[in-house]
Amino acid sequence: MASTSKRNHPDSPALTPALQALQQRLGHAFADSRLLVRAVTHKSFGADHYERLEFLGDAVLNLGVSALLYKQFDRSDEGDMTRVRAHLVRQDMLHKLAQQLGLPDVMRLSEGEAKGGGAQRPSILADALEAIIGAVYLDAGSDAARDLVLRLFEPLVVESTMEGWSKDGKTALQEWLQGRKMPVPTYTIVETRGKAHEQTFIVACELPVLDMVVTGEGLSRRAAEQAAAQAALLRLQATSTKDLPKADKATVVVKKKRV
Repeated sequence: MASTSKRNHPDSPALTPALQALQQRLGHAFADSRLLVRAVTHKSFGADHYERLEFLGDAVLNLGVSALLYKQFDRSDEGDMTRVRAHLVRQDMLHKLAQQLGLPDVMRLSEGEAKGGGAQRPSILADALEAIIGAVYLDAGSDAARDLVLRLFEPLVVESTMEGWSKDGKTALQEWLQGRKMPVPTYTIVETRGKAHEQTFIVACELPVLDMVVTGEGLSRRAAEQAAAQAALLRLQATSTKDLPKADKATVVVKKKRV
């Protein structure tokens, strides 16, 4: 459920159309719009930046995801839930969610940082998303912040199983396919972004027998492969088995897992 605030803070500045649209995507109307502005302000832009909000949002995020996992996986032990939480709140996942929310379009960066691709940098976008969660907490309290975390992460959790999350994405996808006598996927780098010391890799996970190609992003090739594999697995798990084409057993080749 989207959250709303009863009245605006007297010192709240008017939001730009882009930030108003972001509020709609977040499902939260800020009473104190200064908090949202600060949450999308990088330290290169000015002194009133998002780092303190990020610190708060990180704690709120971990609590919200923990509560979600506790409810969803009621028969799982602490170790399993801890591994799943680490996967959900890692930088790659936060970066992907930040892109889906359109954060690159609203980030406030110095001219130099903007020209250097800062609006697409995974570390900046992940930090900004945590800052937004912290901003919602300060603006409307724990219930509003929890609801935002649920809106962002519940779709990722309810479509999956603990077994899939507990294993790394590539292993879980390979076992899912081999259990149905299908060939394992291939992984190909399709793009790299950023400078050499801070590159983002985009990798395609290809499943020819299913006519499926899914991409993933990461700060290393391995991380991008894992992200692509996890995305492919989630898509397969959400697809009815009867809708999947049957693999030709004669063409099945079991390849060694790539690292």
